[in-house]
Amino acid sequence: MRTTRRAIAGLAALTALVALSACSDDSDDSDISADRKGAANAPGVPGGDKGPSASPKAIAAAASGATFVALGDSYAAGVKIPVIVPAAPPGCSRSESNYAHLVAKQQNITGFVDATCGGARTPDMTAGQQTQGSPPPQFDALRPDTALVTLGIGGNDIGFSEIVTTCVIQSRSTTSTQPCTDKYTAGGNDELAKRIAETGPKIAATIAGIKERSPKARILVVGYPTILPESGLACPAQVPVAEGDLPYLRKVVPALNDMLAKEAAKQGAEYVDTYAGSAGHDVCRAAGTKWVEGIKPEAPAAPVHPNALGQEGMAQAVLAKLG
Repeated sequence: MRTTRRAIAGLAALTALVALSACSDDSDDSDISADRKGAANAPGVPGGDKGPSASPKAIAAAASGATFVALGDSYAAGVKIPVIVPAAPPGCSRSESNYAHLVAKQQNITGFVDATCGGARTPDMTAGQQTQGSPPPQFDALRPDTALVTLGIGGNDIGFSEIVTTCVIQSRSTTSTQPCTDKYTAGGNDELAKRIAETGPKIAATIAGIKERSPKARILVVGYPTILPESGLACPAQVPVAEGDLPYLRKVVPALNDMLAKEAAKQGAEYVDTYAGSAGHDVCRAAGTKWVEGIKPEAPAAPVHPNALGQEGMAQAVLAKLG
């Protein structure tokens, strides 16, 4: 069990993490595929940043010169990884080194637009996100001729930062060796499993909304990398949770990814597995090996988020899927 001092220090380091998701608009959980008049035919891409303009290499299911649109949350945006896109809304902390930018550069894709934003949830696809700079709905970036879309979303829908913060707080318990597990499975009901299940239809609706606006697009649903070591103890300085909670918490990201993969398959999209390749690169690894930072980042990144190495690894998974 973690000490009170360690947990308090962990809470201080989590301030930035909480802020990333607290800015997201919770007001609209309606069907993402509901019509947003004019979005698909928008002449411009407000709030988006355009990537390389060189002639593209051939990419599967993509016409020459067609666009690549990146959608998603902080794991897709690459929050706090230099260099932050200067023209992007400040609250998004969108990096020029996120996996979508790396893929666009590697493939020399014309018309690349990055609409990702830290704190994004599925409702932010069709409604302007409530964060600094007032980013427009991410779906505004989609066009009828869009050929490729990457989508990295779902973590904030299940309350990612709240889960991390709650488990750090619960680690101070003096009455249980698995206080976070006890909290989320009280009464025999697994709250996090329920949240993941409830997010499934939102992911399905998001994919349907992309297909509606960009019917020719190849859609890649990008999963989440590993955070905790797969076995043994964690590292208290970077993951200050009770040791007894590790078995339960290790199941959360795989369960979220499993849901994303199933919804992608049902909707005719493709799933990109970033979890398998991230094995051995968890938060407890040494700097230069880890892909995800802990609560006290040792490389530029938000707490408990991918660093530049993580974005490179995720980009390689996307490129492998593209073939």
